[in-house]
Amino acid sequence: MQSDSIPFCKDYLLSHASKPVTALLEEVGLLGNNYFPTPELLNQLTAQHYKHWQGPTFKGQSQFSDDDKRYYETIISEDKVVPTREGSWHDLFNALIWLQFPKTKSLLNELHIRDINEHGVSPRTARRNRITHFDECGVVLAIEEPKQATLNDIGLEREHDSRQHNVESLEAFLQSLAAHEWEQSFLTHRDRWHSEVTPFIFGHANLEMMLNPFIGLTGKWLAVSVPGGFSKLGKWQQRSVLDNALVLRIEALNCFQSAPLLKPLPLLGVPSWHSQQDEMFYQNKDYFRPLRGGSKPTIQLPLWS
Repeated sequence: MQSDSIPFCKDYLLSHASKPVTALLEEVGLLGNNYFPTPELLNQLTAQHYKHWQGPTFKGQSQFSDDDKRYYETIISEDKVVPTREGSWHDLFNALIWLQFPKTKSLLNELHIRDINEHGVSPRTARRNRITHFDECGVVLAIEEPKQATLNDIGLEREHDSRQHNVESLEAFLQSLAAHEWEQSFLTHRDRWHSEVTPFIFGHANLEMMLNPFIGLTGKWLAVSVPGGFSKLGKWQQRSVLDNALVLRIEALNCFQSAPLLKPLPLLGVPSWHSQQDEMFYQNKDYFRPLRGGSKPTIQLPLWS
């Protein structure tokens, strides 16, 4: 079903959409709406969730003049306004990503504008293609940095060794995920998810497709280090911490100038994101595909050097 045929209806969404969609709509207070959220309502949400919103405002596409031929990213940069098609799930989810991660989205816009000013709008640069890929399909894995042991009877050397072991264990988990060792990543280490590893959908196209999920639905993950105890924070505290960490991470990785960076993630394999997740489900090689021979390693690992 095309997304423009999907109603904004709580009963429908709870019956069909994936958990990241319904959880997000619930957390921003929209799930119970009986009408499609308007740009005006989205602007109200910024005031509800931020004391001092520094992101752009959302403006209905119908409010733009037909004579305004400026490029989408240019409008955002020059006017601090996000053109938003009324009744569009795609644009609604884009606005909700702005709501959650305004600093990161602003950085992506800034990077687009840098390349546009230097190279023009068309053809896209390789960097702009990578940025767009992340913007549409990105999944951020918030990885909690292991804490040092604090027991008084543990010496400094043992304390260091304990933390180092935890770091190596998480690095091995990420390497396993990057190597497409899906059963190990999703089943053997299932308890890591939503504790040491907290996944966030960043790509608004992913959210749109998760309205009516299907086998084959895949995102692209980027690991970001966050402080220990992150998973115990409230959802909006998590988003604030992650937004800052994500900006630093993107800058540390050369602002999408370098590749290969992002790695595929079968979204329905993430624990709790799909109803059927038994061993047989993860043995579907058409969905949980092995790593292709000769694939170059991602430059994002190791996470902690």
